[in-house]
Amino acid sequence: MKTKQFIVGLTLSAILGGGVAVGSYKLLEDNIITTDVTGQQYPMVRYTSAMRSSNVIVPEGLNFVKAAQVATPAVVHVMTTYTAQATADNRTPMDPFLRDFFGDGFGERVPRGPQEASGSGVIIATNGYIVTNNHVIDKADEIKVVLDDKRTYKATLVGADPTTDIALIKIDEDKLPTIRYGNSDDLQVGEWVLAVGNPLNLNSTVTAGIVSAKARNINILRTNQNRDISIESFIQTDAAVNPGNSGGALVNLNGDLVGINTAIASQTGSFAGYSFAVPSSIVSKVVDDLLKYGEVQRALLGATIQEVDATLAKDKDLKTLNGVYIAGVEDKSGAKEAGLQAGDVLTGINGVAVTHSSQLLEQVARYRPGDKVKVTYLRDGKEHSANVTLKSLNNSTELVKRSNAKAITFDGATFAPLSKQEMNKLGITGGAKITGIRNSEFRDTGMKDGFIITKIDKYPVNVPSDVKKYLEDFEDGVVYIEGVYPDGLKAYYPIGK
Repeated sequence: MKTKQFIVGLTLSAILGGGVAVGSYKLLEDNIITTDVTGQQYPMVRYTSAMRSSNVIVPEGLNFVKAAQVATPAVVHVMTTYTAQATADNRTPMDPFLRDFFGDGFGERVPRGPQEASGSGVIIATNGYIVTNNHVIDKADEIKVVLDDKRTYKATLVGADPTTDIALIKIDEDKLPTIRYGNSDDLQVGEWVLAVGNPLNLNSTVTAGIVSAKARNINILRTNQNRDISIESFIQTDAAVNPGNSGGALVNLNGDLVGINTAIASQTGSFAGYSFAVPSSIVSKVVDDLLKYGEVQRALLGATIQEVDATLAKDKDLKTLNGVYIAGVEDKSGAKEAGLQAGDVLTGINGVAVTHSSQLLEQVARYRPGDKVKVTYLRDGKEHSANVTLKSLNNSTELVKRSNAKAITFDGATFAPLSKQEMNKLGITGGAKITGIRNSEFRDTGMKDGFIITKIDKYPVNVPSDVKKYLEDFEDGVVYIEGVYPDGLKAYYPIGK
């Protein structure tokens, strides 16, 4: 009997001990680590091998599969190569004179060491036209495009618009998948959208979010060069966007392009909750201008505007908090000719209500110089309307077309125009590239083939014919020629006349 009791007790003890051991293992399981052959430790990782078929039907309006399938093939990886900026410069002994005569930065050399960057782009035409952000390709030596199916091409720059941060590039291919434009005006706050791009070099990444706000101004495009004409009326979303997404697509649930992802709100450089996209209403107009004219046709009201808030309304005795306050009107502008005055509150453009300055800029940005728009405004609390003929920055209604510059021969040398990509890379708006110096009148200047002339005695050289025009007009004396080499080295050469 005692033997039987002993055996039963031993068995119960074993069972109880095993239970305690299993329970203790489960409690400590999350803290268990594994060690690899190098001695490095990792948290316990286990496979999840259960495979189940899902028959869940996602309600209409929440299924992102269609939009992702439509958009992903037409979103590309844009890879750029740059020449790094030098930290030291190469100034001549006459530097004080040169700085006064030609400006700061003279003699700065850019080293040959390449740097790489990347972003995204959207195919908008089957024959290879791709829209991206200007900051993705700005000053790039080379632009390369990798399609969703991994085919790789070199791209050329068609045109760029820093004031909206939109650029158009092209690859030599046909029958490509495209995204069609959607109407960004129809987007509503709270509507689902997808961001498609190549964040952190992760190709063809799709993220989802909602439209958080529209007509958002974040002052990211206001540089010294475009401070007064930058157009910021971003679509704000909470779709995750990171470095590399720039230039990618923001699409609605039909897969239509409603914006180009451009920026994120972040103090760390990574996504922190909000992203911003240029609306398709602006993108389509900029692209159309670049294709038709080679330059963006920027239309302006010709008025200085200011947001209306409670403080301004009280100070100016305004009868409303909605609209945009006109602080001043420029002479010879469309606003002046239409009778608008300082103190008016502009409330609408062509029937579209305007409550913020960013909305006003977005509406006007859709038009070209010479177009007429109907504006509604308040003066002394009473509503009025007027037809305004929009004008360019220099108060002209003429459209600006890119000059079809041609190469010329002068004094034995050949002067050729620059490509858009060459000008973008060097940060210049024109010039003339000289070759054949050895057998020309320029052989004793020290100038080398490939030098790009940008100024002659402080007169800007935009096209090759300017060289002949300015040099022929000079009388006896010394003429100073300023320019830059393709590697970024700025130089000057005196020529005796």
